[in-house]
Amino acid sequence: MTHTMPALVLNGPGDVHLAEKPIPTPGRGEVVLAVEATTICGTDLRIISGEKTTGVRPGVTLGHEIAGRIASLGEGVEGLTVGQQATVSIVVSCGTCRACLAGREHLCSHCELIGYGIDGGLAPWLCVPARAVARGNVIPVASEMPANRLALAEPLSCVLNGHRRHGGVNPGETVVIIGGGAIGLLHTQLNLACGAGQVILCEKHADRRDRAAAMGAVTTSPDHLVEVVAERTDGFGADLVIVAIGRNELAEQSLDLAAPGGRVSWFAGFPKGSTATITPNTVHYQELTVSGGSNARRADVHRAVEMLGRGDIDEAPIVTHTFGLSQWTEAVDAVRGHAGVKIAIDPRH
Repeated sequence: MTHTMPALVLNGPGDVHLAEKPIPTPGRGEVVLAVEATTICGTDLRIISGEKTTGVRPGVTLGHEIAGRIASLGEGVEGLTVGQQATVSIVVSCGTCRACLAGREHLCSHCELIGYGIDGGLAPWLCVPARAVARGNVIPVASEMPANRLALAEPLSCVLNGHRRHGGVNPGETVVIIGGGAIGLLHTQLNLACGAGQVILCEKHADRRDRAAAMGAVTTSPDHLVEVVAERTDGFGADLVIVAIGRNELAEQSLDLAAPGGRVSWFAGFPKGSTATITPNTVHYQELTVSGGSNARRADVHRAVEMLGRGDIDEAPIVTHTFGLSQWTEAVDAVRGHAGVKIAIDPRH
């Protein structure tokens, strides 16, 4: 009987490969998940390339958008059952710093992230540390769903956090979303479900525009965004503008697209250390509210799992390809090359 498993390991910036790691056995307070799907996002690409290094541990197993099933429980674990479908809240916070005490555990001064500093889901099994289990980071699913749908709980939880940060959407409002990748499409579905009057999605790839249009969005290429927003709002601007691509020039453009008294969400992460030029008087005289959204709380993951379980969010237009773990290079190339939208890896194959 084999005692090792393949895992996609980051040795250092730009140095990623499949390695053999021991199949985990849960110690006291730990939970082992059998991973059924892990989806890849742009952050994974930045970690793999070395562009992102903060909180990333050399030797870590990558993967943080995880769907699995509880395989075994360590001594003392209560409230969870072997065989339950489950995901994990990847933010392992301390619970005692000022951010945690203020209800902002995802901004914890001492947080560790699964798939960054703690071994993640690009392996057949994942051991959740006791400190994370004790804080409720293992989140079981009430009603079974496809693994590729459950894997969206992590990105959807981040979208829900950003949605809360910018104040949500009111019935009938106009929402502009810049970027039609997985995050932009999740924002599209969420805002339409919450009663937005119209969602205008800007995306350069025609295939992604088609997916957003099928969800009910008005779509445009970047070249026509300004005129489409003006036409659809009688020149007034959008009540809410969400930036879902980390390009610096979009900081200024998003302010220009907002209506007087509007909200702007800089949801995407921008290049580390970069700066953007904006006209602050646009914020001042138009009385705009600008917010950021980074990561998510356990409560957001619970809400995401509930929404996915009810079918409020449809994963089919978003998770477009599935690869085996042995095909990880093809999977990463598919993400880089914008083949489809969200790419899943089934680490059992």
